[in-house]
Amino acid sequence: MSSNRRPAVLLAMRPTVAELALPPDVRARLRASARLLYPVADDFSRPEVRAALAEAEVLLTGWGVPLVDARVLAAAPRLRAVLHAAGTVKKILAPEVWERGIAVSSAAPANAGPVADYTVSVIRLAAKRAFSAAASYRAGYPRDLTTSALTGAHGRTVGVVGASRTGRLVLDRLAGTGMRLLFHDPYATAVAGAQSRELDELLAESDIVSLHAPLLPETRGLIDDRRLWLLRERAVLINTARGALVDTGALVRHCASGRIDAVLDVTDPEPLPPGHPLLSLPNVLVTPHIAGAMGTEMRLLGEFAVAELERWAAGAPLLGAVRKGDLARIA
Repeated sequence: MSSNRRPAVLLAMRPTVAELALPPDVRARLRASARLLYPVADDFSRPEVRAALAEAEVLLTGWGVPLVDARVLAAAPRLRAVLHAAGTVKKILAPEVWERGIAVSSAAPANAGPVADYTVSVIRLAAKRAFSAAASYRAGYPRDLTTSALTGAHGRTVGVVGASRTGRLVLDRLAGTGMRLLFHDPYATAVAGAQSRELDELLAESDIVSLHAPLLPETRGLIDDRRLWLLRERAVLINTARGALVDTGALVRHCASGRIDAVLDVTDPEPLPPGHPLLSLPNVLVTPHIAGAMGTEMRLLGEFAVAELERWAAGAPLLGAVRKGDLARIA
């Protein structure tokens, strides 16, 4: 594309998302490199949005974008790129997008940082038994864990399941902290500072296990009852990936017995229904899918997408490129 021509861009996401992902300074940067066709579209059926689609060369999408399917593509004959200011694109883009040769990018690399930060914080707190200790304290039975061999991070073994962007960041952030680091990933043979293990071996050796694998047909129910039994007594299972990686019924049984603890930012189902046992167990912390970019962190996603637009307009490679062949192994 000519460096002196700004591509026509349609923003497609919830307006409230756009306010956070594209605050005024990021929006000004976007306007410097693009011609915005419409304020923010969250419904492709509106006549004014359909008119914008007809001109759009780039869709800059985010949470709340309607499905981009064959009908939308038919209304967007000039579309050449979809740049997603969020994580996965699997549920928002139909296969026809790739079949038409449209470039696709995701801000998953930018979202990985907040998830890794959340995970490392939780690992530290879990090693201190902070969650079960807090529950005991609230109940009026504070426990002195200062001399307990159950608490403390130093010398603990942390196993990361999935050497994804986030999984690798977690391992990188834990390097040099006195923890022993293991990982399992069928597509990765080496990660600096960590030892590779088969999944069953990793579960059996780890004090804390953190899940960072994609949800695929072969990973659904990956951590089932048999594998939960492989975990050490009082091990901690952390899931910030996808709830369906874990057999929820089996997890309830293992946590209710007190054999293991869990920290879950994702669940199956999600959200959990009121009164679900995982919400009341003292050794389980459930958070409402907040590990990824939230609030002020969402500008990281917008900044990434705008930088991708600049790269695309200059003919440079996209750092968050998502190719059709990637879909079978990414979240």
